[in-house]
Formats: sequence, structure tokens, C-alpha cells
Amino acid sequence: MKEGRLSFGSESIRLNEEVYPMGGLPVTAKYVIHARLEVEGSVDKPDVIGAIFGQTEGLLGPDLDLRELQKTGRIGRINVELREKSGKTIGRITIPSSLDRVETALVAALVETVDKVGPYSAKIRVEKIEDLRTKKRHWVIERAKEILLKWEREEMPDIRKIVEKILRDITELEIIRYGKEGLPAGTEVDKSDVLIIVEGRADVVNLVRHGYRNVIAIGGATKIPKTIVDLSKRKTTIAFVDGDRGGDLILRELLKTAKIDYIARAPQGKEVEELTAKEIAKCLKNKVAVSEYLAQQELIKREIEIPKKVIEYFKELRGTLEALILDNKWNVIERVLVRDLVDQLDKIEGAYAIVFDGIITQRLLDRAYSKGIKYLIGVRVGAISRKPEGVEIMTFDELEKKLEETV
Repeated sequence: MKEGRLSFGSESIRLNEEVYPMGGLPVTAKYVIHARLEVEGSVDKPDVIGAIFGQTEGLLGPDLDLRELQKTGRIGRINVELREKSGKTIGRITIPSSLDRVETALVAALVETVDKVGPYSAKIRVEKIEDLRTKKRHWVIERAKEILLKWEREEMPDIRKIVEKILRDITELEIIRYGKEGLPAGTEVDKSDVLIIVEGRADVVNLVRHGYRNVIAIGGATKIPKTIVDLSKRKTTIAFVDGDRGGDLILRELLKTAKIDYIARAPQGKEVEELTAKEIAKCLKNKVAVSEYLAQQELIKREIEIPKKVIEYFKELRGTLEALILDNKWNVIERVLVRDLVDQLDKIEGAYAIVFDGIITQRLLDRAYSKGIKYLIGVRVGAISRKPEGVEIMTFDELEKKLEETV
């Protein structure tokens, strides 16, 4: 056969040469004999190989002599792996073969006749004869799958991407530059009585794509453009901002400089530019009046101003198994061990809150309610079957998360 090479990516098959792209075995081999070796003493690889050649020489005549078979390339290099265990040597032997099935089986049986390695008794048992052609066929099938998949990915058009590109291109035609600042906007900014104000061009593109053409972006400016301020004075305005820290900052600037009537927010962690049509509709439907929004923020601010002081208390208490009993100005009345907390509450008047390094239990919650305590803040909440009205319970993790969201 003429020498040649088939190449597939980083793998290759050479014809009439012993190369090892698949598990270190000659590609010209048809079979691989796998055998197990046990020797009653400590030996090395050369000892084992010498014993195999020496003890099998001439047993089946010159046609199946291992040395001659190896010289002519009909069997490959005999590979031996050894390890010692409890004074014995245990190993594995592999022999590649390009002989036919019968001759390969004869060679396998021939190797099993070896009963000594050096001065020690030995036993070799063939475990299996592997058909490399099956392995190659499997490799060819799997490689063909890879080639076909790559071919399809490169050649077949993605209909969704084509549709998206068409929609994007059409949408771009409906985006105008509005006002002296050239702000990205929809075509109905002047016509509509309602104005949707968003942050950037991508937000405008997404809303226009879904049919909202009365939209304009502030254009990423550090301050609100005069065009937005002027438009807000003569239209009903909706500030539609991202559900993240950036959205908070934009909203703060809008409320300072423009007349905003309603506020809509993207879901937490999402941006307006990535919302679906259904999500956009839901956000706009759930918009709140600015007066309601400011009232909510004031309530949150009042709620958060109290716990800010608690964070320092918690840092002081961490790992102490102690509790601080506080008055209505969040000043410390008493410091006690958590195990004595329930009993101490009967002796203390004017308690408003408890901050402690422990678990909020039903027993403690009931006692706090009976003493008129408003806040229980601990490490975690235990099994609570009922929560009395008027007592707020909170863990330190919840408190810290709430503080982060409102910073």
C-alpha cells in the first residue's frame, strides 16, 4: 500500500507506520492482547520481557516466534507496567497484533505458558483481546458527527438571527434625533401627550421595536438635557429606568430637574434594553405616581435609619452569645447573656428593641410581644408558628442586604 496520511484537525492516521494517535497503540494493529501478570518476587520490566521471549521461543515453530513476528511488524512492542505489592510484583501486559484472529489467539495462549520470571514463579492470564477496528470505527463515527455539526453550524442560516436583524434594521429607521442635543427618540415624541423617558439609545430601540414610539432617551448625559426638561413641562411623563443602582441615580437626577409624573422600573437586576414586549407592558402597567414613590422611599428611609445603628451593635456582639436591650432611641439599657434574656425582660421597663447573638425563638417572640418590644434582631429565625402583630423580626443578613439595596 502506498504510504499516505489522513488528517482531521489535530489528529492524524498514517498508513504503514506505527504512530499512536489513539491510546498509544500502532494504527496498523488489528488487535491488542491485554494480560495480567503476577510474580512471586520483585522483578523489573526487562526481566518480564526477557522471560516472555525466552520461554516461548520455538514453541509454535518459526512462523509464530515472537521475535520474528516483532521483526516483521506483525506484533508491536510488548508493553509492561509493574507495581510491587506485599513482596510480589503485579503488572499488566499489552501486545499489539496485526495477525488474524486465530493467530492472535495463539500468541495470547503462548504468552500464558510463561511460568517464571527470573528465579520467581509467575502467572500470566489473558483478560481480553481488544478489536482495534471496532475502536477505530467508533472514532470515525464520532469524528464524522463533529464534522457534520461544524458544517451545519457554518453553513446553515440561523432564522432567528435573520429575523432579529431585519427587525433591528427596520427599528433603526424609526429612530430620530430630537432637539438641539440630538437625543435618540421615537417618531411620536411630539404627537403623543405621554412621554416615556429612558436612559440610552438601546432602551429607545427596544421600546420602538415593541411599538412604543413616544419614547426619548437622556442620551447618557451627566445632567438631564434641557430638551427633556422642556418636554416634561407640557406632557405627562413616565420615567422608565433600569432595575439597578444606575437606574436609581438616573431617577434621582430626573426628579431634581424635570417634571416627572410616573415612575416605572425594570425588574431587579434587569435593564430596559433587554426586556421582552410582555415585560415592558407589565412594567408600564405597574408604574406608580411620583408622590407614591417618594412616600415609599421616605418609609424605607425611616425603616433603614433605625437599623444602621444596629450594625455596629452586631459587630460588637458577634460570637459573644450576648444581647443588648435597647430603648426607643436605640440606646443600650442592659447587656445580658442570651440564655438569661427571657428572664431579664420581666425586670426591665422601657425596652423597645433587642439585638442579640442568638436565635429568634417562639418563646422569646411571645415574651417580647407581652413587654411591648417592637424589634427582635438576631442571627437567625428558629421555628416560629405564629407572629404577633406589632413585633418586627429580622436577621442580620436580611438587615445588611436591605441596607445595601438602599445605599
